Amino acid sequence: MGMKALVHKVMREIGIREERLNLQWASAAEAPRFVRQITDFTRQMKELGPLGEAEGLSPEELEERLAKGLAVVSDRNVRVSYGNAAKAVRKDGIWTSEHIDEIIIGKTAKSLDKALAA
Repeated sequence: MGMKALVHKVMREIGIREERLNLQWASAAEAPRFVRQITDFTRQMKELGPLGEAEGLSPEELEERLAKGLAVVSDRNVRVSYGNAAKAVRKDGIWTSEHIDEIIIGKTAKSLDKALAA
């Protein structure tokens, strides 16, 4: 949950469509649900087209933006703030996706902004 919110924020900032990441859970006992998730995601990606196309990016621009995104999520301060946010989530004990996303985005905002500005 929180990781998805963090990556979606980075994707928005670097100009990559958020729909290109879909993180959902399915247990081994939920084969039909898993098949539906994969089928829906595959259809959605086919509709968007190749990475960069829906975003209107040249291959060079796409490569630059993806490198920027990788640098941001690899940034030590971002990783530390994410770890601290995860601790805060565990401490709160509130397991709704909205609450988790709020904590993760709130606790990582400063380090994300700094990494994105670099």
